[in-house]
Amino acid sequence: MDRRKKEISRRGVLLAAGAAIALTALAQPAQAVTITRKVSPGPEEPGRRADLAEQAIVQRHVRTLWGQPQMRLGTLVWPGSLLDQSFARWCYWWQAHLLDCAVDAAYRARTPERIDRVVAIARGIRTRNLTGWTNRYYDDMSWLVLALERADRLLGVRFGDAVGELRAGLIEGWNPDVGAVPWRSGDEYYNTPAIGPTGIAMARLGELSRAGQLADFLHTRLRDTASGLVLDGVHEPGGRVERTVHTYCQGVAIGLETELALRTGESHHRRRVADLVAAAGDRLTDAGVIVAASGDDSGLFMGILARYLAEAALSLGDTTAANIVHASAQAAWKHRAEVDGLPLFGVDWTRPVTVPAHPETFPQFTHSSAASSANLSSDLSVQLSGWMLLEADHQLIAAGR
Repeated sequence: MDRRKKEISRRGVLLAAGAAIALTALAQPAQAVTITRKVSPGPEEPGRRADLAEQAIVQRHVRTLWGQPQMRLGTLVWPGSLLDQSFARWCYWWQAHLLDCAVDAAYRARTPERIDRVVAIARGIRTRNLTGWTNRYYDDMSWLVLALERADRLLGVRFGDAVGELRAGLIEGWNPDVGAVPWRSGDEYYNTPAIGPTGIAMARLGELSRAGQLADFLHTRLRDTASGLVLDGVHEPGGRVERTVHTYCQGVAIGLETELALRTGESHHRRRVADLVAAAGDRLTDAGVIVAASGDDSGLFMGILARYLAEAALSLGDTTAANIVHASAQAAWKHRAEVDGLPLFGVDWTRPVTVPAHPETFPQFTHSSAASSANLSSDLSVQLSGWMLLEADHQLIAAGR
């Protein structure tokens, strides 16, 4: 049996084991935990706050995949039933951001445990994805290649030709007639959530021409001239624009223009960064704190904006960007709740996390568009957003920004 067939066979065994775990878990009741509002300030040092956010996610969410100790993933909700912990449900791009945050932590304070966690999460993603590193969503693949590239560049941890495979997958999706990549393979929707991180990846991987074309696409096709903000996407052919505004979209546009400003030295990229940061500060903050732009703007979206505001501050010295990150980190920390000494963040960093009153438990919730902020605080995405924000705040403080 050749190597590829062995790999396919091994994954089949693992998938069968996962299915068995999932079936066993169907009858298991959801967990419940005591949750309290935190009123004391806690540690002042940003690195210590980031460390506590990391510990919270590792303890609550990170589990071995299908009984394989060298493979881990994050459960999508917490508290999680055994069904959740079987990873019958999973989300590729949330796991990519879990990996990216694990890279942040290892870069902040390198330890063997943190390096092992980076390796295990990456292996878990590849195995659970079943088809290897790639899938049909260009935003998913771009987030994973960014995390893997950073693991290599910052930590010296490489996963074979994973970056090369994902890079090839992104380039395969390039539509020269449009000058961009769509949301997913075979789709006609060209949106900022795919174009932005793909452009950042292209810039970091030396594809500056493509990265520049993607930046120009966002600036000329999807930037709202009245607000200065980047809109969600456009349908091609036809040119119908979806005008929803997300914090996520501003973050990836800022990140892409920052990469190009650094790598090309062209002043118009720096001007675009400044304009985008100013627009986000004017329209997407409350007293300097990042707020949701729309009803479905939650989870990871605000954390992504914070990450790339920090990149603009670190790389280009943008003080407005730095101030937004600092104010947001202070607010998110102030308004957190606490479980067993570890933070629990909300979807709205300007308000205290909602705590259920009777009984004082935080049960497993189902997902719905009408979910309360307490419900959404059970999502891995929301907690990753808080962790990402605190890592960004630490990076800025450590750099004197």
